[in-house]
Amino acid sequence: MILKERSESEELLSRRYLHRRMELSEKEKTYYFNLEKGYEGEKKFDILLEDLQEERYVLNDLLFEVNNSFFQIDTLIISQRAIHLIDIKNYEGDFRLDSDKLYSVISGKEYKNPADQLKRCTTLLRQLLQSIKYPSLIESHVIFINSEFTLYQTPLDAPFIFPTQLTRFLKELNQTASILNDHHKKLAKKLLSLHQPKNPFSTLPKYHFDQLQKGIYCHQCYSFSMAIQFHHFVCKSCGSIEKIEDAILRHTKEFNLLFPEKKITTHNIYEWCKTELNERTIRRILTKYFTKQKKTNGVYYK
Repeated sequence: MILKERSESEELLSRRYLHRRMELSEKEKTYYFNLEKGYEGEKKFDILLEDLQEERYVLNDLLFEVNNSFFQIDTLIISQRAIHLIDIKNYEGDFRLDSDKLYSVISGKEYKNPADQLKRCTTLLRQLLQSIKYPSLIESHVIFINSEFTLYQTPLDAPFIFPTQLTRFLKELNQTASILNDHHKKLAKKLLSLHQPKNPFSTLPKYHFDQLQKGIYCHQCYSFSMAIQFHHFVCKSCGSIEKIEDAILRHTKEFNLLFPEKKITTHNIYEWCKTELNERTIRRILTKYFTKQKKTNGVYYK
């Protein structure tokens, strides 16, 4: 039973929008692409978990704070006898471990050792469980989800599950009997209540309204080359079709995430979308899908 679905974080969504509307530095691009790749790997693992058997609770994308330290968990599986803490890595290519340090074989670039990250996360989770008086056995694993990944010089006792071992790992998990009771249910609810919705350490590239490219872009290929035909936007690049209402709502949500300090007004969305549509059409769509709020100098929507 999935108690917390996985979704893109606000940081990933914001960086995705910024990537489409401004020129990011090479460092920012690399960071953004890594976020996208990490999320892609997590979704691949979610698909594999759809075949989980027996009674288990699955909680995704958790952020906790304990003793003034924050830690993230990609996937937490609550079974009868243990909690499975899963860290998912979507690394691709050949890597090697040397003196507990992880390196790319081709580039020589050093990466954080996933085993160290997992150890820290496990320790903090154990402290959290102790603080809420729900001590449980924790089994921790790093899942390397990408079939194109190879790691050389791996210690036999490393908490790693490689692509070739993933099917067997899930099979063994399924073969372990698991019947949940009220204790497990209370634990899951407590953990969900302790989840922090916002990461206080996530930062975005500096940007402002005037520097970002305005306009409606295709929801398939992200081209800004759009035309209006019979209540639809049609992409001149790939031919994709989207209802005008859907496109305006999509871009309104984008505007609201990037500029939470700005009001959702007809004029602001008109400026953001920069389309052939008139403000009257924008107003009609906002009125239909949002709640109108009145202020002394006009109307905005929530």
